[in-house]
Amino acid sequence: MIAAAAPRSFVILGLTSAGRPFRPSDWAERLCGVMAGFRPGGVAPGAHLGWSPYVTPGWRDGVKCVAVDARLYDLEPLAYRFVAGFAADNGLQVVPV
Repeated sequence: MIAAAAPRSFVILGLTSAGRPFRPSDWAERLCGVMAGFRPGGVAPGAHLGWSPYVTPGWRDGVKCVAVDARLYDLEPLAYRFVAGFAADNGLQVVPV
């Protein structure tokens, strides 16, 4: 039996595997908005108004990115798989942290 790899923190860069910028330009904010409810203590009123501490938008070397904390897996494995799948499905570059 092959053991599954332990979840790791990673950064999704807004660059495709071909090095082209990913579109739409607000992809990071959209993705983080979808994940906003995944936070310690669960969803609370107004949770949609801020980012989850586990999935946050940012910039890395001048490229828009999304940082994903491995603790998201402990909270909700399907959410972690969704974000990882988003990167894979769109051919985005992923950098381990």
